[in-house]
Amino acid sequence: MGSINHKHLPIDLSHHINVKSKARHPSPLKDIIRFMGKKGMISLAGGLPHPSLFPVERAIFECQPPHIEPSIETGLVSLDLGRGANSGKLDLTQFLQYGSGAGNQKLLNLARELTERMHAPPCEHEYLLHPGNTNAWSKVVGLLCENNDYVIVDEFTYPSAQALWIPLAIKATPVSADEQGMSATGLRKMLTTWDETSMGQKRPRLLYLVPVGSNPTGVTISAQRRREIYAVCVEFDIILVEDDPYYCLQFPKSTIKEQTFTPVSSNKFLESLIPSFLSMDTQGRVIRLESFSKTLFPGLRLGFFVANSVFTERLLRVTEVETQDPAGLSQALTLALFQNWGIDGYLTWLQSLQFQYRTRRDWLITAFKDSFTVVPATKSPVPKAQGNVACISDSNGRLLPVFSYIEPEAGMFVWSKFYFHGVCRFTELRDVKVEDPEQAFATELWEAMAGELVLLTPGSYYHAWQGLDKTSTAARGADPESAFFRFSFASPSKEQIEEGVRRVRNVVGKFWDVSV
Repeated sequence: MGSINHKHLPIDLSHHINVKSKARHPSPLKDIIRFMGKKGMISLAGGLPHPSLFPVERAIFECQPPHIEPSIETGLVSLDLGRGANSGKLDLTQFLQYGSGAGNQKLLNLARELTERMHAPPCEHEYLLHPGNTNAWSKVVGLLCENNDYVIVDEFTYPSAQALWIPLAIKATPVSADEQGMSATGLRKMLTTWDETSMGQKRPRLLYLVPVGSNPTGVTISAQRRREIYAVCVEFDIILVEDDPYYCLQFPKSTIKEQTFTPVSSNKFLESLIPSFLSMDTQGRVIRLESFSKTLFPGLRLGFFVANSVFTERLLRVTEVETQDPAGLSQALTLALFQNWGIDGYLTWLQSLQFQYRTRRDWLITAFKDSFTVVPATKSPVPKAQGNVACISDSNGRLLPVFSYIEPEAGMFVWSKFYFHGVCRFTELRDVKVEDPEQAFATELWEAMAGELVLLTPGSYYHAWQGLDKTSTAARGADPESAFFRFSFASPSKEQIEEGVRRVRNVVGKFWDVSV
């Protein structure tokens, strides 16, 4: 961990910036804004609407207190935002006007203070607001990638993260993972053996990770594995993008005992969280994407970059001409909420969210055990599986594996690997030489579940994009006779989760030829 007063200076990583980004210039209109706040200045320059013409005079938000407990009625926190003489602690006028591009300075200061508390980055970093991590990642790709580049990703990764660069003919180079996350050994091997002639492109220099509660796998990269991955990035001069919306939604293994929410001190809570890549970054090669979408609400569309100044300066240039500041009302609400709660109040709120998602995770794990026979993988019919295996029994009492899963310790998802060996319908599709029998049967299974009014997310959505010639199970080199589905425990009630898993069990029973 670093110290606020004694930080490493980032090394020169400007060679990673692509040609387009190097050519960007500051928006000339922003030069005007720099002088408009000067005392006595009369501006005949800017095209800023006069504040008296804004129709919004006041905004009142009724918000939850930091400590939420569904069984206890608590008073709401009232945030009263007004303009001019009618304003409270925060004048709404400045948030209704055009901004600088970087975001409100008070909110940036808050982002810095929050980051220092949570991560204590050992290297100098700068901060820049953005309208959510999807847009932030798009800007990073526009900053660092050239057409036809390769990006290093997990074997299964968030589809929107890939969709934005596929039109640029960029491809993924996936690295396998286990229960501790991406394999550092696999990463080093891929980089060491990269052949520019056969791959048709230079070695990749950008690594994209969702390191906590990964979407879709739910895996959290261990502290030791993070250190190993960071060392590989240093060795091969890789920029590591840490997209971490689930960072504070970490929780312990499930338990059958019902838990009660008891908040701990902020320091104790922060000590319980796995160290981030940012907290290990002594060179300035980590670009961290922070978001309030999972901790406040998605419609806020607000987050911030924490990155080397050589990157934030270029990111600011593109922000000035593409998105400008995030929505002013979103910034105003967030700042007012933090001014009321304080950072410690926000950390208490995060603890309450952590507890709520842990409880929902436990509901799903318990539902698996109620509808299936769940055994450790090592004692299952598929001993090479990871985590646990959910099985059903045939008429002779023999266990038939249905799916394996790793119990997540963060996030909102359980990633499941379904096993098709011995399933009659899959065998039929394979025997008639369907082009991709695994995908064909997975689609039939998914549609059958939808017919029973239960939805999972097909794992095919998350395959690393390696080009049109590597979309089938065989072409991707994926395990035969299997496919993946993602369960989400984020939104359904306890009763819906239990009934949903029962419906999955009913569909499975029909396909696996077992009486339901």
